[in-house]
Formats: sequence, C-alpha cells, structure tokens
Amino acid sequence: MLDLTTTFGEYSFANPLMNASGVNCFDKDELDAMVASASGTMVTKSATVLPRPGNPEPRYADLTLGSINSMGLPNLGIDYYLDYVEGYQKQHPLDAIFMSIVGTTFADNIAVAHRIQDSDFNGLTEINLSCPNVPGEPQTAYDPEQTVKILDALFAFFKKPLGVKLPPFFDLAQFDQMAAILNRYPLAFINTMNSIGNGLMIDARTDTALIKPKGGFGGIGGAYAKPIALANVRAFRQRLNDSIRIIGTGGVATGRDVYELILCGADMVQVGTALHQQGTGIFARLLDELQDEMTQKGYTKLDDFRGKLKTR
Repeated sequence: MLDLTTTFGEYSFANPLMNASGVNCFDKDELDAMVASASGTMVTKSATVLPRPGNPEPRYADLTLGSINSMGLPNLGIDYYLDYVEGYQKQHPLDAIFMSIVGTTFADNIAVAHRIQDSDFNGLTEINLSCPNVPGEPQTAYDPEQTVKILDALFAFFKKPLGVKLPPFFDLAQFDQMAAILNRYPLAFINTMNSIGNGLMIDARTDTALIKPKGGFGGIGGAYAKPIALANVRAFRQRLNDSIRIIGTGGVATGRDVYELILCGADMVQVGTALHQQGTGIFARLLDELQDEMTQKGYTKLDDFRGKLKTR
C-alpha cells in the first residue's frame, strides 16, 4: 500500500495535491467541489480587502500547450472567504486549508493580513506577491526592497502560519538574492510559481491578441511553464532553510508531472490550467498516475524520492 501522506509543518494531508489559487475556488460552489474532490487540501481565491470584478473580458484563453490569462484578481473579498473557511473549520475540525490573500497596495496587503490574524482561521495563509495581471501594478517579489518592507511589516504582527506566492525567477543570482531574503523570516512555505508574466498570443483568424486586458499581455500557464516551475522548485530547495516548505506549481497535467515536482523538492503540488480545463475529477487521475509512477520506481512513500533529483 503506497503512502501519499504529506506532512507540512504541523499539518498533515492525505496527499500532496491541491488547486492553484484562482482556479475552482471563486465562490462557495467551487470550493465545495474542491472539498468533494480527491485533492489533499485546497486554497481559496486570492482575496483583497474589498471585492474586485477583475479585468474586462476576454481575459482567459486556452492554448495548444496551456493557457494565457489576465484575470486581474476577481474575487468576492476577504470577508466572503473568511466566512467560508470558518464554516469549513466547524464542519472539518481536523482538516486544514489554505487562504490566499493579496493587496494592490502596501497598505492593502497589511490590512487583509490583519483580517486573517484577527479571525478564527487556523489554517495556512499565502500572501500573493506575484500577480502579473493587474494593470499598472508590478510583481512585488521582483523588487527586493519592497519584499523586505512587506515581510518586515507582516511578521511584526502576523503569528499564524504564513507563506508567500512567488513569480518565476530565471537567473541564478535572482534565486540567491530572494532565498537570502526569505531565509530571514519564519516562513512556513513558499509557493513557486505563479504564471509566467506578460506573454502574448495571437488569434490567427483575426490577427488580434487573444485576450483584451493590457493590450493582450497575460500570464502563461500549462505545459509551457513546466520547465520553469521545475527549475524554481529545485533552485529554492537548494537555497532555503529546511523548515520552509515548498509548494510546486506549474505545468501539471499528469502524475509524472506531480512526481517530477516532488523529485525536485516540492512538498505539495498545485494544479491550475489542467484543473480549469478538466474539472476536479483530474485529482483522482493524477493520484492514480502518481502511484503508478512510484510503483514502477519501487517507492512506497513520497519521502523516498522527494528532492532526490539526480544530476549527471
């Protein structure tokens, strides 16, 4: 019998799979569908202080190997998601879930974190420092000084388990710099990575950009992102304190994809584009395929191969 149990700090999950924030988590119906799925846990939509409609349509398009989107953080506001998770906790007192939060300003990041700190929520919080799809707003984690400013302010009052969602990095010096910053703080985890920001795809029928916001620029997900996701998980696992867990996100469509992210050092794995395209039934298939992969390799638990990528 294979053991897919995932230990994440003081928390334990039946398996390492979950949704990526932004996919199948907008409202109660979608969150309930996640609860009913075979995933090990789930994360809410990235919540802002007040509800946001997001960017104008069309803001998402499927691509041959993935997707492009410029959603613009549509969400129902922090109070909606806090109400949901507090109700969930009463019904499932032994099951932890994740809340994702985000602010479009420094003050909003702090305000939305205060709402969680002052609440009864007892799960894990992820602050999104990496959204590439808000017009006029930079990706915070690409600015080391701003990242330090936010983390200093957060850890001055935030006492619950906290992690950060990061954008993709592409240079080894970037990994060195960001890991050195993150290692200063008692982070529970990082999530690497968000979509690859500011790609562009064209509709061949009309010679127009596929999506409307930002003149067609949007985040790229799916198989296009997988090599970058593997590299980010591997690079951060080699540089971060052992106490900081890693959620690997990007390009997951098969159990082999899940396996490879764990092989590179991921503790948990999020599914985004493929979940959007196939629905919550994908989790049962991914778990079956992951177990097949483990059986072929002779592994009985995730720690048998986690972080054990071979190099030539």
